[in-house]
Amino acid sequence: MNRQKFITALLFPLLALGLVACDKKESQQPVSQVAAKVNSGEISVHQLNYVLARATRNSASSPENASKIRREVLDRLVDQELAVEQAINKKLDRSPEVLMALDNARREILARAYLEQITAATPKPTVEEAKNYYSEHPQLFAERRIYNIQEIVLPSSAGVADELRQMLDSGKPMEDIAKWLKGKEIKFAAGSATRSAEQIPLELLPQIHPLKPGQGLLIQGPQSITLMRIAAAQTAPITEAAALPRIQQFLGNQRAAEAARGEIKALKAKANITYMGEFATSDKNASGGEHSVSSVASATDTSSSQVDNTGLEKGAAGLLR
Repeated sequence: MNRQKFITALLFPLLALGLVACDKKESQQPVSQVAAKVNSGEISVHQLNYVLARATRNSASSPENASKIRREVLDRLVDQELAVEQAINKKLDRSPEVLMALDNARREILARAYLEQITAATPKPTVEEAKNYYSEHPQLFAERRIYNIQEIVLPSSAGVADELRQMLDSGKPMEDIAKWLKGKEIKFAAGSATRSAEQIPLELLPQIHPLKPGQGLLIQGPQSITLMRIAAAQTAPITEAAALPRIQQFLGNQRAAEAARGEIKALKAKANITYMGEFATSDKNASGGEHSVSSVASATDTSSSQVDNTGLEKGAAGLLR
């Protein structure tokens, strides 16, 4: 690991936790507000509560676990303070690389704060909207299944998609298909996995849901071909009462992500942006377009549920956690 990566790995968790070590020597906390003293530094109860709130934002814990988690977070802050002290003693806080990392983190925090302000104003999904989503997606809820899926993945350049589709449709065992590929000296990866409905991409689930054990599907992409066969499937429905709170949270995240993307798109449309040097191009699409809007909206804080779009990109796993 080079020096840049080491410094980033050391400092970024501190910044993500709220830059908790800043300006502590300028004002000592009252004893009742101090959670721990570390050499000449202090960790305040406010700092502890701030980090604890962010660490447990989307999780619930029992009173017994809460006390344990609180101590664990404090211990992490003590470790952090020790590392910060040593970094300052070695004048790492004056290093150009560290100053750049600090500035970058500051910008990300400000961008995240702005987007969180925007998304906080979005209307919350209603119970009726959640009920409609439940009824419109039976494969995720009332007819939810857990699948055992066999897969073979190979490059699209192999040019054997038609032959593979015929073998799959005829019910040829995956082992025989693998042997056929070996005979053709075509490289591939094979395996099996158990996946619940929410672990399957939303755009793919409607194609997999009707399949019965023994039936399969061929998915051809730009770079690869994927053969999937359902080895077994087990029904595991989720009731409406259990699903509604999760659906409301999921729809809220979706709505917030759309609001964040829309805001960045609107700001970009009004801004005067000029790409310079090697980045100058007459092709507007090369400047980012929708891709950069989505990246900014989600990259400002990958831990924030308010702008998190992970559940939309990787299926509905975020919905049913």
